[in-house]
Amino acid sequence: MSNTTVQVIKCRAAVAWEAGKPLVMEEVEVAPPQAGEVRLKILFTSLCHTDVYFWEAKGQTPLFPRIFGHEAGGIVESVGEGVTHLKPGDHALPVFTGECGDCPHCKSEESNMCDLLRINTDRGVMINDNQSRFSIKGQPIHHFVGTSTFSEYTVVHAGCVAKINPDAPLDKVCILSCGICTGLGATINVAKPKPGSSVAIFGLGAVGLAAAEGARISGASRIIGVDLVSSRFELAKKFGVNEFVNPKDHDKPVQQVIAEMTNGGVDRAVECTGSIQAMISAFECVHDGWGVAVLVGVPNKDDAFKTHPMNLLNERTLKGTFYGNYKPRTDLPNVVEKYMKGELELEKFITHTIPFSEINKAFDYMLKGESIRCIIRMEE
Repeated sequence: MSNTTVQVIKCRAAVAWEAGKPLVMEEVEVAPPQAGEVRLKILFTSLCHTDVYFWEAKGQTPLFPRIFGHEAGGIVESVGEGVTHLKPGDHALPVFTGECGDCPHCKSEESNMCDLLRINTDRGVMINDNQSRFSIKGQPIHHFVGTSTFSEYTVVHAGCVAKINPDAPLDKVCILSCGICTGLGATINVAKPKPGSSVAIFGLGAVGLAAAEGARISGASRIIGVDLVSSRFELAKKFGVNEFVNPKDHDKPVQQVIAEMTNGGVDRAVECTGSIQAMISAFECVHDGWGVAVLVGVPNKDDAFKTHPMNLLNERTLKGTFYGNYKPRTDLPNVVEKYMKGELELEKFITHTIPFSEINKAFDYMLKGESIRCIIRMEE
């Protein structure tokens, strides 16, 4: 379907008109995809903490009105000029970061941080022409991280769209397009625990539980969950966590507690909170000689990581990761296959399912700490 025959689509979208106010269901016009873009019909989307953070306008330049949403599954409705890896009817996951295929990062086996398409939370337009594809009665509505999935149709750069197995249930695999892959890949691709090893997971939210699932899949025998909220520990058992530490229950630093529990430290640690103290603890709790700590959580802008250099000289390794080191177009289809083969369990991450018209309930569930992932069904 070439772009000349593609029309503007009118559909429903949940629009954030101002920070922290309930989203409003509006009729929006969604323009055709331009060169290098794809228009998707979104069938299922879910709410991630990042949506809430930017909806609350914490710590960055607020951009409103805006259509949030970046975890989703849908079907390609039309493609713009030059798009060859996708066609109408393909099942796909849009992703907040991308893979252009041409930059040094995309050509490197070691990186997924595409120069062209890596996440940009300040941009509210498409990179092709610096225009929005959304409007209401002529007023442009800002995009969010290039995805804007709280709309029945959205336009995304083709490099941010992963084509997946059409047999995969979109109401399950949609959660792979952000948080679950971030935690899962941090463990499987970066920490790389060996079977029978010990892993500490700092923070048992959605990303931390996904990191624990990665440790379970990898065959780790001791998976130690670390969280300030003890009520999270029971749920975490479903994800392979078999020991728990609440730092508030101890008089000594948690890294010391873990070192004493594990005869010198864990083999791997994955930090999923963004707390600078948790990052330092995660690094200092790994065993000397071979221990690896991986940082996943995003810190505050003024934070500084401080540890004694001897901790590094004693052969501990500190690593960072972005989106679990997955290249969206290349690797995401394989993660979907892991689920299809029964190796990866996704159902246990999904705590609620609601119709699109009730999308504000998803925000309530997350703000109250009641949900891991709430699936939003676009068709009522």
